[in-house]
Amino acid sequence: MLRGQVVSRTPTRRVSSTVQFLLGGLCLLLLPGCEKAMRNMYDQPKYDPLSQSSLWPDGKSARPIEPGVVAQSAGALAATSSGRQGGLAQPASPPPATIDTLRRGRERYDIYCAPCHSLTGDGDGMVVRRGFPAPASLHTPQMRAASDAHLFDVITSGSGVMYPFADRIGPQDRWAVVAYMRALQRSQHASIQDVPPPEQRVLLEEAR
Repeated sequence: MLRGQVVSRTPTRRVSSTVQFLLGGLCLLLLPGCEKAMRNMYDQPKYDPLSQSSLWPDGKSARPIEPGVVAQSAGALAATSSGRQGGLAQPASPPPATIDTLRRGRERYDIYCAPCHSLTGDGDGMVVRRGFPAPASLHTPQMRAASDAHLFDVITSGSGVMYPFADRIGPQDRWAVVAYMRALQRSQHASIQDVPPPEQRVLLEEAR
């Protein structure tokens, strides 16, 4: 009985080895198919620019922009091609420097500008104290003589190590920041004659 069991197991081992060999060969044959399926995921069918398509009545694959779509591009190329800055039409002139404009400008300035330029505009912001290159002080003669349009353009497109803020600060807010920068400059170079007469009297009485 023991001899019969030994004899009966030998063909089973041979069959098992044959099946494993066949399965291994089948896997090798299927590997190229798996690679092709992976490449199909990477290289999916697509239309080349200006190619034709039978999906649309006009035969074009490129579709026109739907009404009401607002472009969200920024930079010099976008401004040249679309006449826009930061996805919104750029105002032809700055808005009136009202108290609300100055408050909005201060809010945007404190968020985006103060880390480098500091709250007072002297260029000694917190990131500068930690090693970032210091920007020019807003109170230098050159910065005080710079036009509003120049300051607006620097905020829009950046300058030196300062990156553009067109995609972070809208055009109206950029003008508000410029107005607040002028207020900061005036605060460091104002005289008693710049104060309205009623406030002048109060200041003179307090100074006595």
